[in-house]
Amino acid sequence: MRIKNETFVTEFVLTGLSSNPNLQLPLFLVFLLVYMVTVLGNLMIIVLITITPGLQTPMYFFLMNLSFVDVLYSSTITPNIIANLFSAKKTISITGCAIQMFFFIDLASSEAMLLAVMAYDRYVAICKPLYYAVLVNKLTCIRLICSVYIAGCLNSLIHTSAAFSLPFCRSNQINHFYCDFNPILKLSCKDTYLNEMLEYIVAGSIEVGSFFCIVISYTYIIVALFKIGSSRSRIKSLSTCVSHFTCVALFYCPVFFMYLRPNSAYVGDQDWMVSVFYTVIIPMLNPMIYSLRNQDVKKALVRIWLTGRWRSRTFIKGFEPSPQIP
Repeated sequence: MRIKNETFVTEFVLTGLSSNPNLQLPLFLVFLLVYMVTVLGNLMIIVLITITPGLQTPMYFFLMNLSFVDVLYSSTITPNIIANLFSAKKTISITGCAIQMFFFIDLASSEAMLLAVMAYDRYVAICKPLYYAVLVNKLTCIRLICSVYIAGCLNSLIHTSAAFSLPFCRSNQINHFYCDFNPILKLSCKDTYLNEMLEYIVAGSIEVGSFFCIVISYTYIIVALFKIGSSRSRIKSLSTCVSHFTCVALFYCPVFFMYLRPNSAYVGDQDWMVSVFYTVIIPMLNPMIYSLRNQDVKKALVRIWLTGRWRSRTFIKGFEPSPQIP
């Protein structure tokens, strides 16, 4: 009987955002609009950086990768939410659930590490400007980005493999609107202590480690800014970090709230709003934050708007020898 129960689950049922039929159309329109703005905004950043000569620097190269991650990050979750709003039975196969979890963890981990890399870039630009071209050259940037993607993929592979190696015999209903790690563990009829410890050790090391790298970088940046005699230069240097720091705060606050706590403390009904914020809203806000706060990006947008044409250029062949300060 136990074997039958363990092998019976062939698909999961997502509870979704709301079972109220009166909310289906408003939620559909809201999430569709958010997804369109997210994709178009991040693609605009990618294209803008690619075709604008003045944005061919490491800082904007990392920003372009952040937009690329945000497009995939949002596309992993949001289309499924939109499709399930009008679906009578919100089912997803075990394979589909595993794929969704893999890309979600992969992209979330990559974004955390990418934010740390961007903090390091700002640290070198402000604290060691004379060595910027040497410390943050093209080869270093490529190595950093490759390391981010590889580490994110390995982290996701470990957790996804460990989660879906568990037997599922309690229920096939996931109390969430996507296949997240903690709700999946709650469906297992086997002790998940090792999976939780794996989450705290591996995923926690990436998230917390990236966060401490950001904190250390900004500590050095603040100390360096106090040594600058001119208040105008201090404000100009600080303005290069405001957009990045805002994105860091928006990303890490809900992530720490959701994942750095015991699995027993997870209650899906109380946490879905926080999940919506960091899976759907944040990828939409990032390009807006950088577009509105960054003078170089705004100037490039105005220039393209006034000329009325997108000049075709090849992909990034190199970087400017010195950091660009918006």
